[in-house]
Amino acid sequence: MARSHAPAELRRFDPDATVRVGVAAGFATCVVYAVLVAAPLPDSPAVFLAASMGPLLGAASWGLREFLSIHRRSLSSDLAAASNAIAGAIVTAMFLVQIAVKDATGDSPGADLKAVWLGLDVAWDVYIGLGTLLFAISALTHPRLGRAFAVSGVLIAVSLLGLNLASFPTPPADDGLVDVGPLVGVWYLAVVIAMFRSLGWARAQVAAGTAAGGPPSV
Repeated sequence: MARSHAPAELRRFDPDATVRVGVAAGFATCVVYAVLVAAPLPDSPAVFLAASMGPLLGAASWGLREFLSIHRRSLSSDLAAASNAIAGAIVTAMFLVQIAVKDATGDSPGADLKAVWLGLDVAWDVYIGLGTLLFAISALTHPRLGRAFAVSGVLIAVSLLGLNLASFPTPPADDGLVDVGPLVGVWYLAVVIAMFRSLGWARAQVAAGTAAGGPPSV
């Protein structure tokens, strides 16, 4: 089989475009998650929104990984994007299981069925917590994020992981503890806003790197 001789630039993602997609997906993820958690919906829109959570979170996390990599590529941001992609798949499964169980049993599912989605809920918290922790570590030296995002992200992620594992299988809020989940959403929303405000910076950094002979990020 003949090898492709396409220029290297055509075989790589455009970092600037990837960051823009990440910003759009990030805003969409925050809205979709808030609607799924807070608003009772008919089955059809609920299933559609639940199914979109995984792809949206994956795209948002890849965009954040690219935003961080424009400044400095790191293993922690790569692992964070992978962890969040897994979290997206788990939270989609959790929401779809909830919808299916409630359709089959009404609003009073048995404890055995409810335990299924509670286990998925903790698995989602573990992976999103790990991804948040790794992204926060990567943000420490980033010129557009820095110490405030790093320290707050680490504290939120460690609290999320610790509280969920300590109260398992009961959700922290039902066990007399604090539900840190909303703080995770607020942290990511703040990150997405910072990325949106930094689109010009990202474009300039990519242009400067290309002009200097550096290849686009993969």
